[in-house]
Amino acid sequence: MNSLDRKILAALENDGRLTVTELAEQVGLSLSPCHRRVRALEETGVIRGYRAELAPAALGLDFSSLVFVTLKDSKSVPAFEEAVAQLPSVIQAQRLFGDPDYLLQVVVRDLPAYQRLYDERLTRLPGVLRMTSTLVMKHVVINRPLTSAME
Repeated sequence: MNSLDRKILAALENDGRLTVTELAEQVGLSLSPCHRRVRALEETGVIRGYRAELAPAALGLDFSSLVFVTLKDSKSVPAFEEAVAQLPSVIQAQRLFGDPDYLLQVVVRDLPAYQRLYDERLTRLPGVLRMTSTLVMKHVVINRPLTSAME
């Protein structure tokens, strides 16, 4: 990966709807070489896909929580991960080293919706020993482009 590839990635992270013509112009390449580079970045898995970034509040999802989960034992991992993957309100789940074992990011409509999810689904996930929730007050950095971490 060279500086031209990083320019392409930065431009696409900033605006994934750029046409190849617009992208080529922004990074200073002609159309064909730009298209080849984008295709190569897609084929090697550097670019995993393209999607719209949605505003949770505009969709009525005004409540966000981080949930820290500690499992009883490592035998619970497959069943826990399979069950978490089935919960649409869990928009991100990460397995961690140490304690806790998992960090879940949950979005729902409001506090009553979260309470129902917590009582009826989260606490019943397989193998859970302990669960702690932290409410998100404000998003300070969200979806920062990965290319900024490469600098």
